[in-house]
Amino acid sequence: MQNPEAASVTLVLGGVRSGKSRYAQQLAERWERVAFIATAERRNDPEMTAKIERHRADRPTHWTTVEEPLRIGETIQQSAKDHEIIIVDCLTLFASNLLESCGADRSKQEFQIDQLCATLRNTACSVVLVSNEVGSGVVPAYELGRQFRDLVGEINQRVASVADTVLFMVAGLPLALKGSIPREAGA
Repeated sequence: MQNPEAASVTLVLGGVRSGKSRYAQQLAERWERVAFIATAERRNDPEMTAKIERHRADRPTHWTTVEEPLRIGETIQQSAKDHEIIIVDCLTLFASNLLESCGADRSKQEFQIDQLCATLRNTACSVVLVSNEVGSGVVPAYELGRQFRDLVGEINQRVASVADTVLFMVAGLPLALKGSIPREAGA
């Protein structure tokens, strides 16, 4: 078991299918009381539904799953009371949910991002957050695509600034951008 005084925040970044989620789960496997905060929403999208089911099947059954698309900071605070570590998968969908919920209202978006970062600064347990690195690709042709890319980049930067460890996944392998690669991960 981890000592609560040693709570840490880890951000796991990477491209699509880089091994981010798998690695985050490996980091949490040594704890018994794990909360998994899923930001994906079930919609009329068979591909997303299949992905949600695949991710759910990959997680140990004794983990607590909380589906929360927007109030990530609040959900971390509530889950920290009963868990040793929390995984948030993923901040990329959180950004998409913010755009859909708040539209172009930056103050509403900022409120949720500020609350998340404040919670991470004072977390009672360890937190591992997963997010895509979307700024290395082609500039989106549409305004909404550019807003999404910019919002994900901003969230990643803000979370990275409060994280103890920031890892970048490439081909299933972690590279430490801040801090060091945790020894307990099986990669």
